Amino acid sequence: MRADIHPKYFTDAKVVCASCGTTWTTGSTRKDLHVEVCSNCHPFFSGEQARIIDIEGQVDRFYKKLQARQEYVETQKTREESRVSPRRPVAELELGARPTKSLAEAGITEVGQLIAKMAEGDDAVLAIDGFGRKGLIDAKKKLRALGYDVPLSAAEAA
Repeated sequence: MRADIHPKYFTDAKVVCASCGTTWTTGSTRKDLHVEVCSNCHPFFSGEQARIIDIEGQVDRFYKKLQARQEYVETQKTREESRVSPRRPVAELELGARPTKSLAEAGITEVGQLIAKMAEGDDAVLAIDGFGRKGLIDAKKKLRALGYDVPLSAAEAA
């Protein structure tokens, strides 16, 4: 057998835990050992299963991703709610200058008011001075495209 091929063995190697600071001596080929978790602070051995060991910030990164996802879902929800809000201005429908102006002169400035007027029937909407059939058809198309429940007229129901 060859001589001097084995590493030097230290019977009094010092081990230090980085988490709890516990030190002890053992036998090793290295004089000093540093460990991240030992049997004193590991949740499995200490009985603290609820405690999470965070190595390199993995838990923090996971919680940041979870928080970002929650914020995204909340913004999508508020965006969807504002999209079909009855308080939305009629001008956002982009019906054109003349129909928008005639609705404003009639006191209809919000989508909810326009839908309520449509519920009375097409004749009630067409009775607004300056608001014609094309404006009515365009308004119904835009409202349906945005997700509003637009009441059907007698001609559409048949």
